[in-house]
Amino acid sequence: MNLNTKNLNQGEFLAKSAIIAAIYAALTMFLPFSYLGLQFRIAEILVLLVFIDKRYIYGLTFGCLIANLGSPLGPIDVIFGTLATLIALILISKTKNLLAATLWPAIVNGIIIGLILYYLLDLPFILTAAQVFFGEFVVVTIMGYFLFKRILRDKKLVEIIRFR
Repeated sequence: MNLNTKNLNQGEFLAKSAIIAAIYAALTMFLPFSYLGLQFRIAEILVLLVFIDKRYIYGLTFGCLIANLGSPLGPIDVIFGTLATLIALILISKTKNLLAATLWPAIVNGIIIGLILYYLLDLPFILTAAQVFFGEFVVVTIMGYFLFKRILRDKKLVEIIRFR
């Protein structure tokens, strides 16, 4: 993936990436409903920043990795939960329609986290995948869609969010 960071102000890139990683990790780790089956990771709204600028993939992936260090599922969630987020972020970055972009986290996390919970905790896959999908759908597709629809209307705000 070519994210063309050579022409980017490196200080801005590092600062924005670190801030986004810290916000994602903090919002996830300090809210008790961020892990396991029926999860509502409020921080997942931030994944839609990739719809504005794909270079947010770095900070969001790192933030997810840090957040998953607090997961009750341990190293498996650190690896595969972070991988699920990375896959969703890449798919968002390649999607041109905001509503369609909001669906990737629900689909990818539903499948991957559903499989993790199925294999580790012997929970029924379809039910668990549906629960994870539902939580992501509520946070990213319902809440995130309307928030980012509003953000995208404000050209000045979009320019502030974009990396230079």
